[in-house]
Amino acid sequence: MKSITINGSTRKVLGKKSTKELRKQEMVPCVLYGEGEPVHFSAKELDFSKLVYTPNAHTVKIVLEKKELDAILQDIQFHPLSDKILHVDFYQLSENKEVSMEIPVKIEGSAPGVLISGGVLILNQRKLKVKALPKNLPDFITADISKLELGDKLYSSELKDEKYEFLHPDNTVVCQVKVARTSLQEIEETEAEVSEETAEDSTEEKKETAEVKEETPSKE
Repeated sequence: MKSITINGSTRKVLGKKSTKELRKQEMVPCVLYGEGEPVHFSAKELDFSKLVYTPNAHTVKIVLEKKELDAILQDIQFHPLSDKILHVDFYQLSENKEVSMEIPVKIEGSAPGVLISGGVLILNQRKLKVKALPKNLPDFITADISKLELGDKLYSSELKDEKYEFLHPDNTVVCQVKVARTSLQEIEETEAEVSEETAEDSTEEKKETAEVKEETPSKE
């Protein structure tokens, strides 16, 4: 998995006043959890752009006073109005310790249900959470849709890999091919027309039967 470097400075003073001052300087207060005591530091907000505003998954190399620490993004807080980054939590990686992380899903192939039957591909899960050793974390999870016919679904159980474990039920739908709305509307309209025609035919039959009964003379 690709890594992004964040250059930080250890925070010697904590508290609301210090945090407020950091944000004025367009710095983000951060905490690194994992090994021993949490490490408090700050980094430029601009340095987070390639890590946060991307659909891809990355590990992080945090550089603090010439010391490099490998980590993953664990949590991030945004301002509700300005969307500025308020706080970031990281989790330090260890070679022999599994971690959980959300990995993007990458669609591969062409579904016959779309190309031939005119269906629509619905991506139910853009990301899947996996658990693995840091070295086994994938850049993305490939979802092969080349066998999906109209009405078919691709489940997480079909994407299993020995290197990592999905933290989802096996029946989690990753993607599916559904009937297009236009096609569904046409089907519904056709069924409605058939129902109307059937109703009209039935009414006509009843009228004809009634007329025949009226014309038939009584035996009395």
